[in-house]
Amino acid sequence: MNGIKYLLDTNIIIGMYQRHAHILEIVHTKRIAINECAYSSITRMELLSFPNITEAEEQAIKSLLLLMKNWSISPIIEDIAIDFKRRHHTKLPDSIIAATAKAHQVELLTLDKNLANKL
Repeated sequence: MNGIKYLLDTNIIIGMYQRHAHILEIVHTKRIAINECAYSSITRMELLSFPNITEAEEQAIKSLLLLMKNWSISPIIEDIAIDFKRRHHTKLPDSIIAATAKAHQVELLTLDKNLANKL
């Protein structure tokens, strides 16, 4: 076991970065340690591709991501994402993120209730 328990969706990482009270409450309630967290390469692309991101924001996000495990898209994740997208009619990025959590057998933390209900 690699010690990773959670895959953080983009909205959770944004909430952590912005220190949103609701996200911090989730982290506190679940007793989540940052070294127990991973993120999908899709999440990294989503976070760093905002058109108006400042240099300071980019560096802060990169620093936060360095504390977690980055899981790239593998052929297994691709296959799970294809099946997930077909069955649930979700957006491709959401399907890949859900598939990443499933492939690694960890809990996906997301604010997207529609996505969470499909797992």
